[in-house]
Amino acid sequence: MGQTTPIFETRLAVTDDDIRAAQALRYDVFVTELGGDGPLVDHTGALERDRFDEYAEQLILLDLTRPAGEQVVGVYRFMDQEAAKAAGQFYSENEYNLAALKTSGRPLLEMGRSCLHTDYRGGAAMVHLWQGLAQVVRTKGAEVLFGVASFHGQDLQALAQPLSVLARDHLAPEELRVRATPYQSMQLVKEIDRVTAVKQIPALIKAYLRLGGFVGDGAFVDREFNTTDVCLVLDVARMNERQSAIYGVHSEESRP
Repeated sequence: MGQTTPIFETRLAVTDDDIRAAQALRYDVFVTELGGDGPLVDHTGALERDRFDEYAEQLILLDLTRPAGEQVVGVYRFMDQEAAKAAGQFYSENEYNLAALKTSGRPLLEMGRSCLHTDYRGGAAMVHLWQGLAQVVRTKGAEVLFGVASFHGQDLQALAQPLSVLARDHLAPEELRVRATPYQSMQLVKEIDRVTAVKQIPALIKAYLRLGGFVGDGAFVDREFNTTDVCLVLDVARMNERQSAIYGVHSEESRP
């Protein structure tokens, strides 16, 4: 990235070039970096895609200081209930029973495929992407945000500490508690070393937890993507006001 200060912009992917750039970044992260795959992944064109791309929208983060064609450095894909109805389901329903959310009567927004270019992690880029997402939340009038987030790898014993601390300390309240299908308990050890456990939790999951997010009941081992997934649930009305202000999300603005 050099010494140039990034100039960030967030907007929806609207053109074919936007969509391909988003899918190319997803390929770099989910396929090349993490070893994922799928029936619609285009290895020749280096594009990570699936059937939900036809129905979902994508928020892209651009660094305008980069050359044309290389400016997309972050992606967030999202689906509201209307899009999920058109697709036949939410993406997360491949892994979780969402009955608690779908029968809540509250406006839902599913988020997924969140990724950043490797040069932009651990800095301001994620905050800018979250602020763009906050505008989407306000526009959609969403009250409950959710989506699967991943640990790299499929070895549950290697992930026993972080999964156990999530189950013990961050389980969603019953009225928002989705459940993994098939069910795989996250309560894998009785003795938890919280410091070690927290170090193993990916930054994206930590960000949701800082905003007051929860996890669903159970983990899902995604063989196709070489990950172990948890379902994150964020009730906008319960967000910590100080933290929500950092990301530009204000609960009082998120209700219709």
